Amino acid sequence: MSEAIERIKTLIIGSGPAGYTAAIYAARADLKPVVYTGMEPGGQLTTTTEVDNFPGYPEGVDGPTMMVQLQQQAERFGTQVRIGMITEVRFNPEVGGIHTAVVDGKTTIEAETVIISTGATAKYLNIPSEQKLRGGGVSACAVCDGFFYKGQEVAIVGAGDTAAEEASYLANICSKVTMLVRKGEMRASKAMQHRVNSLDNIEVKYFTEVDEVLGDQVVEGLRMVNNQTGEKEEISITGLFIAIGHKPNTDIFKGQLDMDETGYLFTKGKSTKTNMPGVFACGDVQDKEYRQAVTAAGTGCMAALDAERYLAALESE
Repeated sequence: MSEAIERIKTLIIGSGPAGYTAAIYAARADLKPVVYTGMEPGGQLTTTTEVDNFPGYPEGVDGPTMMVQLQQQAERFGTQVRIGMITEVRFNPEVGGIHTAVVDGKTTIEAETVIISTGATAKYLNIPSEQKLRGGGVSACAVCDGFFYKGQEVAIVGAGDTAAEEASYLANICSKVTMLVRKGEMRASKAMQHRVNSLDNIEVKYFTEVDEVLGDQVVEGLRMVNNQTGEKEEISITGLFIAIGHKPNTDIFKGQLDMDETGYLFTKGKSTKTNMPGVFACGDVQDKEYRQAVTAAGTGCMAALDAERYLAALESE
């Protein structure tokens, strides 16, 4: 006899600030949410040492502690948090239709509503020394971590609008910013290039790549290589920021949910509604502009409210 398929009201895929905030609101609305954590329980913040810009923590908090506290808050209201990866989804395009998800390739569950908070993964250079020093001076978010390098010399890798914007942000708080551009020109808009070039404490090095991040426990310097001449150069820095883009974690939704060319999910207007009824998206999976924990949490709240209203409308019909 086959095992009965579990039916739940609200399935939350992903466990970062967006997912846990959605769970808090959904649980308080008696939607009995079930969160599947994914491969990285707690999301990107679990790799962040200090979080100083999330409201309510006047002394700051380390990322892993903050995520444990968010999980505990969600569980206090009845959220079930399960370790597991949603590996397949089948969304029902009918209003009121039941959506199906597969956990770890074997267990099938059914959900009346689905909240997607799978986030986005920062792209890194994948150099061993860079990976070793993640959290020790290597960061993929200047806005998140730049404050810790106030008055110090740092470097940033990237050539697009985000890299130019983050270089400009760092230039306001750091004594010097060295910008490494792999090609002979930036991909950033002319306006952003002009902003970078107008700041005296930004030095742009073209045809330049990272050869090695120097330091044992923390970043102490950077060895760069000119990809045209092969010439190498070392500089002393305390922080290295990687700004070469993010990849939204949306592969399993392709072909079912509307997304842009890079995979970010589209949501309707100011809501978290996707093109599938009863399916909502929040956090970095649908936000490539801000990518902050506090904005992710805000959209997590919105997703839970959208799910609650969707179910309430069905019941009133």
